[in-house]
Amino acid sequence: MIVVATADFEVYHGVVNELRDRGVTFTTVEPGDALPDGATVLIRAEDDDAFDADETGQTVETVVADPEDPRRAVDEALARLRGGEGRTIVGVDPGTRPGIAVLSGDMVVAAFHVPLSDVAETVRREVADAVDPVVRIGDGARLQGGQLVRELEEVPVELVDETGTTPYLGTGARGMGDVLAAVNIARLSGERVEGRDVEPTAGELQVIQNKSRQRADDNREIDEELARRVAAGDLTLEEAMDEHRNADE
Repeated sequence: MIVVATADFEVYHGVVNELRDRGVTFTTVEPGDALPDGATVLIRAEDDDAFDADETGQTVETVVADPEDPRRAVDEALARLRGGEGRTIVGVDPGTRPGIAVLSGDMVVAAFHVPLSDVAETVRREVADAVDPVVRIGDGARLQGGQLVRELEEVPVELVDETGTTPYLGTGARGMGDVLAAVNIARLSGERVEGRDVEPTAGELQVIQNKSRQRADDNREIDEELARRVAAGDLTLEEAMDEHRNADE
């Protein structure tokens, strides 16, 4: 059982609300009070006194919560409660709007579905301060996946064969496929990569050029060289469109 014992108002409310939102059974005690029978994980603030196990003979694991990030403390507490190693693994199903799944050990503790431009920052935030984290990226969307590998060069990245990772979606589950695929990708070992240079095909370049025309007010289409720089991640599509427009002025 998880016990929350802290005199820190922000930590208390942040952690308790997070536990309630997840439907986790827990109890609270005043700092310094004896822990109830069955307590296995204690959450406290950094300034709270450490629990002295010698007083009761109970063995508990302690998680110190940051008032700015109560979710991370709850993630860690749940991983310890279930006896997992608690390694942080982030799975990414790449695409124009990738699915992201964050695992602590075998447990999914967070999921996101964000634009490609937000993925690297989201991943960095999730692995910050984690011990021995790994990011596993599916190999299906070559251009987007290659871009993410380059943007996450400071994080250990594995490239995963994503064949069969997207599950069948029943009624009412529309939109969940990318996230569920990310969960499956996170659970598969991949090949460690330092970078991924992908030579875009003519078809992939044409898709980028078509997107530029669709977004332009004047039906203007960027040239192949600018499309190639977009594919390489050197320019965003908007920057390429601006450069193409300025070159004609």
